[in-house]
Amino acid sequence: MVVRTRIAPSPTGDPHVGTPYMALFNLIFARHHGGKFILRIEDTDRTRSRIEYEESIFKSLQWLGIQWDEGPDIGGPYGPYRQSERTEIYKKHVQKLLDEGKAYKCFATAAELKEMREIAAKTGQRSGYDRRYRNLSPQEIEKRESEGQSYTIRLKVPLTGECEYDDLIKGRITCPWADVDDQILLKSDGFPTYHLANVVDDHLMEITHIIRGDEWISSTPKHVLLYDVFGWERPKIMHMPLLLGADGKKLSKRKNPTSVFYYKESGYLPEAFVNFLTLMGYSMSDDQEIYSLEEIIKNFSSDRIGVSGAFFDVKKLDWINQQYLINSIPENQLWNKIQEWGFSDEKMKRLMPLIHTRIKTFGEFIELCDFLFVNHIPHTHELLCPKNVSPEVSAMMLQCMIWSMDAGENWGRDGFEKASREVAEAFGVNHKKVIMRLLFATITGRHQGPPLFDSVDILGKDRTRARILNAIECLGGISNKKMATLTNQWETKDCRSWLSQD
Repeated sequence: MVVRTRIAPSPTGDPHVGTPYMALFNLIFARHHGGKFILRIEDTDRTRSRIEYEESIFKSLQWLGIQWDEGPDIGGPYGPYRQSERTEIYKKHVQKLLDEGKAYKCFATAAELKEMREIAAKTGQRSGYDRRYRNLSPQEIEKRESEGQSYTIRLKVPLTGECEYDDLIKGRITCPWADVDDQILLKSDGFPTYHLANVVDDHLMEITHIIRGDEWISSTPKHVLLYDVFGWERPKIMHMPLLLGADGKKLSKRKNPTSVFYYKESGYLPEAFVNFLTLMGYSMSDDQEIYSLEEIIKNFSSDRIGVSGAFFDVKKLDWINQQYLINSIPENQLWNKIQEWGFSDEKMKRLMPLIHTRIKTFGEFIELCDFLFVNHIPHTHELLCPKNVSPEVSAMMLQCMIWSMDAGENWGRDGFEKASREVAEAFGVNHKKVIMRLLFATITGRHQGPPLFDSVDILGKDRTRARILNAIECLGGISNKKMATLTNQWETKDCRSWLSQD
């Protein structure tokens, strides 16, 4: 048997550090066993998938030296490697399940599903679909179809008994079927859900080992059931430790810089970042902490994979990166590397127009522009809170900045300016005296400097987001309850009530 592993990221946003984390262990496992590592793009979310996000996935993995043997960009014997190009394959397999009575057409409307959730909440029952369309007669199905009612296709999950499967890391895992919904296989638009496409593709691409994060454990019963009803051999399954933030919860972009490009633009070396990511889920013998990708491939053993979550400790990353800087870059090459990172001619050409009329001596250049070259801004309450605005409301304004730029998918100059004016209007505050003062402090660490919007354009999306998140944390954050209220108010663009509470 030839070992075949894969990763299957969705191109719906900036490449999360979890993607190379999983990619590395799939690559390491495949290479250690002389097998193949495959990259597949799961782009069936038609509202959020973007070709530019797919390109970002390629670039982020290539920056880290992670190379796949088959994929959408290089082809292979099991293509196509984009799910959006495989829809007819999924429909054929779903029809097989319908013909065999293992799946059914579900005509539940959005209103019905909402009602089911509300009833479950009131009665304390498990929230989920109540299977009301599971046993319709052929005549009733035909009637509803002739009336033009839309439907999804769901899998008939057993009503009794347990799902059992072996995890190569965690051992035997069991789950009552009563806790598993009749999962949707095909959406009303004819596109597959992740669960169906994932299983069909893994089988047809002859994937032998599924190596993914712990967050997928709850979905695994749905997947192994699909293997069983199709009559296919189950692949081996390994669930890796979750990446955790400092709060002990799943690493989230709401509180942490999670884009791979943030770490690239902050000056980390790719070899060091790879070394760090492998330490998240694995321990080398003799507690070795500095090693190459080739070393871990050669000495890999799945017995040394951790079971509990792994803290994404940036201080540890800093230490590892320092070891690589000291031991892999000679002194006479250090400036060239620093120049390549942050002082390129291209970057300087963009920066010079912003400071040309603002400096009196060359010595003021760094004083004026240091915020563009450092990773940590010394935020304080005094700096971040405009007059008559509390720390909590300042944090809320910054959170709304993130929401505005995410919604417009524009973290550049124009998107930042538009967001600042939207936030000023939503909170009913002066744009210059309140919002600009808050944003200058957040981005630069002071209340004046080069033109802010142009500076943000140079700083870049990922480092800008990190500055805002750091400022929100410095201000004390926002409670979950108030975050929910703020979310609803931001939808109507009316957040003025918070200032009256101050």
